[in-house]
Amino acid sequence: MIIIVGSGRLSRTLGWLAGRLPLVLLAVTVLIVAAGALAHLAGAGAAGDAAWLAAGALGAAYALWEIVAALRERRIGVDVIALLALLGAIAVGELLAAAVISVMLASGRALEAWAAGRAERDLRALLARAPRTARRRCGGSVQIVPLDAVRPGDLLLVAPGELVPVDGIVTGPAAVLDESALTGEPRPVERAQGEPVRSGVLNAGGPAELRATATAADSTYAGIVRLVAEAKESPAPFVRLADRYALWFLGLTLAAAGVAWAVAGAERAVAVLVVATPCPLILAAPVAMVSGLSVAARRGVVVKGGAVLERLAQCRTLLVDKTGTLTSGRPALAAVIPAGPLAAPDVLRLAASLDQVSQHVLAGAVLRAAGQQGCALVLPEQVEEVPGQGIRGIVAGHRVAVGKAAWAGVTGSPAWAKRARRQARLDGALTMFVAADGQPAGVLVLEDPVRPDAARTIRALRAGGIDRIVMVTGDRADVADTIGAVIGVDEVLAERTPAEKLEAVRGERRRAPTVMAGDGINDAPALALADVGVAMGARGASASSEAADAVLTVDRLDRLGEVIGLARRTQRIARQSVLAGMAMSLAAMGVAAAGLLPAVWGALLQELIDVLAILNALRALRPGPGGVRLAAADAALTRRFQAEHESIRADIGQLRSVADALGTVPPAEAMTQVRRVYRLLADEVGPHEQAEEEELYPALDRVLGGREATATMSRAHAEIAHQIRRLGRLIEDIGAGPPDQVDVAELRGLLYGLHAILRLHTAQEDESYLSLGGPAAEPGELAAAGA
Repeated sequence: MIIIVGSGRLSRTLGWLAGRLPLVLLAVTVLIVAAGALAHLAGAGAAGDAAWLAAGALGAAYALWEIVAALRERRIGVDVIALLALLGAIAVGELLAAAVISVMLASGRALEAWAAGRAERDLRALLARAPRTARRRCGGSVQIVPLDAVRPGDLLLVAPGELVPVDGIVTGPAAVLDESALTGEPRPVERAQGEPVRSGVLNAGGPAELRATATAADSTYAGIVRLVAEAKESPAPFVRLADRYALWFLGLTLAAAGVAWAVAGAERAVAVLVVATPCPLILAAPVAMVSGLSVAARRGVVVKGGAVLERLAQCRTLLVDKTGTLTSGRPALAAVIPAGPLAAPDVLRLAASLDQVSQHVLAGAVLRAAGQQGCALVLPEQVEEVPGQGIRGIVAGHRVAVGKAAWAGVTGSPAWAKRARRQARLDGALTMFVAADGQPAGVLVLEDPVRPDAARTIRALRAGGIDRIVMVTGDRADVADTIGAVIGVDEVLAERTPAEKLEAVRGERRRAPTVMAGDGINDAPALALADVGVAMGARGASASSEAADAVLTVDRLDRLGEVIGLARRTQRIARQSVLAGMAMSLAAMGVAAAGLLPAVWGALLQELIDVLAILNALRALRPGPGGVRLAAADAALTRRFQAEHESIRADIGQLRSVADALGTVPPAEAMTQVRRVYRLLADEVGPHEQAEEEELYPALDRVLGGREATATMSRAHAEIAHQIRRLGRLIEDIGAGPPDQVDVAELRGLLYGLHAILRLHTAQEDESYLSLGGPAAEPGELAAAGA
């Protein structure tokens, strides 16, 4: 046992020394060369030559070691040229040149290690900040326990400034968190009681309490750390391509050296070999690739190695899942359709109050909508929940039921229920029926909205070189076709099982290199089969993240377009660095073959070429020219208005519900509903549109380069204001009396028109402008954005 431990320790020591050998060799060779120069200045030429010979021998030994290591990996390294140059310089007595070549070889390797270290610092930061312990509640006390001891269900306390150790759900007051390490978004976010929290985020507020939902090994942060570890292992094919370049470069160099030897002797051949040492081939490609990985990590995309980055640059086809990838993957309230005297806000308030204690997946969507509309909720009593049916209880003295139609006492197909079911069927939405005091009160229509940045991302992907985009989903064909038409894909493959998704990937791969993007467990096989699989890891399943080659840790689809563009730019920079370095070396070889470049000066010139190639490769660390990047204040402004869009979306849905009800409910009740939605338009929608015109659009004009960028949308603002005024005047004309058939027809036309233009206008703003700033602001951020 002692021998085994000692061997492991020796292995680790040797590994540590191997990683630092270039620096050690550089320091030693520089000292030896300096000592030889001092000896020559002191008149001790023999001692100086001996020192330079030792430096050359060290360099030759190091080059031989690198060659053997390359042969073990079944490749011929370009260090062969460096070894030949060193041996040739020693053989012809060019000892100073041999010493300079050794310094050049060591400095090139040291420069590679420095550049790779700089490029990997963002990846290493994830590993360095991984939590090691957790504060677990045990009875009335809090104990610090090893992270591996935490189990799902444990109650944990996260102190201010600490990292959340495992995935969990907030059980105490709202937690203020800094999620920038995972998402790249710099602003703190607020997670209310019951909301999920991912491990690895920083507690930026007061003490936070949460209930663990996963072990440390199964939590988000540990998964990302595993992905990063994998990303550091795999060399890019272009690095191997650089070795293939080296084969013909090696042959060309030997041929040139042979000709120089035949024409002018061994010293001329050595001069050619010295200047041909191809360090740009050795260094530039891996430095560029690691730099690209670093930039991707900073943008919230973990790419599992340079091999993936290069495959991504070659892809021409994108297969993309619908739910959770092109759509938000989180249901949102689209409309509240009343069934009787209760107004839509009251129906939502009763349903949300009851859903506060529900475990149903749709309850969160109802609570979010109620919070956006400022509903005053009360805790329910005598709650009963039946899985697959619904929930019932007492809310402020009313008997409330939420769930399926039969659970809420809806029988037959009354007009309001028929409208709701038809809307849900046509839009691919879900319905939740609500009853109050034994009578149907209304229905909530919930949909999975298309991501605001989806269409813009599709356009950016096409501009970046993706020729074909296919949406593949298990959803119904009519719903999938509608979404596909909206965002602009080339083909829609609907109602596909996981096995059929695999067949779709196989078919597309036969045409061209293919990217598959998805987020669910059912996407994992297709992600693994594609040339490059990209998982939406922010809210996606861990199985899909493990199967994928790249993971988006931030919930933004536009980062997919960014990383594909980054991959192509990184490969282009790597190729430029290698080819430019080789071209300069070839030119220097010609000068040396002509006898105009002595071996010593050739070594120094080659060192300069190395530095230039590395510096060019490091350009991959800088963000390339891309889409619009907003300043922090402008981004906060867009998120503020995006959050307001979420709030008024239900108001827009009420326009359609009230228009549908005209002519089917008593006239007095109809006018009450019309006046109520007019007040919503006048008090909420109208001021929102005016604030956009006065605050948002001037900021966008500065970024987008002129007033023309928002001129069309400003015209829509004017039309919306005009139609709201027309509705107000029509209501005044009708007065207190009941509307006649002409009034009903005109009211219905105005409401339907406003519904259509507002829905289209908000969608266009979300897609073109507001998605530039990232996800919608949290409630606590709205005040800051408006300050």
